[in-house]
Amino acid sequence: MCLNDFEIGKILGKGKLGKVYCVKHKESGYVAAIKVMSKKDLIEFKLEKNFRREIEIQLKLRHDQISRLLGFFYDDKNVYLILEYALHGEIYHHLQLKRRFDNITASNYIYQVSNALSYLHLQNIIHRDIKPENILLAADKTIKLSDFGWSVQVNPSNLKRLTICGTLDYLPPEMVESKAHDFSVDNWALGVLCYEFLVGKPPFDDENNQLTYRRIAKVDLKIPVYVDDDAADLITKLLQRNPSKRLPLADLPSHPWIVKNKPYWPKVRSKN
Repeated sequence: MCLNDFEIGKILGKGKLGKVYCVKHKESGYVAAIKVMSKKDLIEFKLEKNFRREIEIQLKLRHDQISRLLGFFYDDKNVYLILEYALHGEIYHHLQLKRRFDNITASNYIYQVSNALSYLHLQNIIHRDIKPENILLAADKTIKLSDFGWSVQVNPSNLKRLTICGTLDYLPPEMVESKAHDFSVDNWALGVLCYEFLVGKPPFDDENNQLTYRRIAKVDLKIPVYVDDDAADLITKLLQRNPSKRLPLADLPSHPWIVKNKPYWPKVRSKN
């Protein structure tokens, strides 16, 4: 397979290391997305290992709320990931337009992300880069968790990791303090995501990185009064300084904020 096998359409997104395009496979007519990454950049930023790991992890994932990696190929200059196409693009852009989501929308998205994370954790995979830019919206408005560049598969007998990675606003206290971390970093990130969905910005955002680091380390959490009380409760239970005290993902479906909003979520047609 090579780039000439595809008709290249509009650009869907840009990242630090590449761009994502909508493409159509000429022979089959299948519409997909292609992520183009420069070999030179991967080497320069010492991310070859991350890239190989991203492919190895995402190729074997099969879940309705996770973006499928359909294949990959390369040429002299670039490597190309063929990905499942998500019609409505990044949640980030929808959040920018709306400024913040209502309780029904936010709870639906948080529930779906938690489902994806529960599946990953059962596979001993930590995502480590949850944020609106890495969550896509499919044609039926289901979410697709994407970008596994910082993900890692851990040995169940040694869950602790030491790498500091991800996006500053979403880093948990244990990472900013250079301590070991485990699956619960994703639970923390889910709390940050919930706050950002409802408020329009991350909870520890400040005028410079150092102040943000300090606020995360202290869990200097200020939830606006307009945030629903049950939503605030969920955010608080996820954003616990002690990783072992963060709300388990298994408890999220029965949380009052989820339960009371679930009847109003859009109905998704069964794929069976």
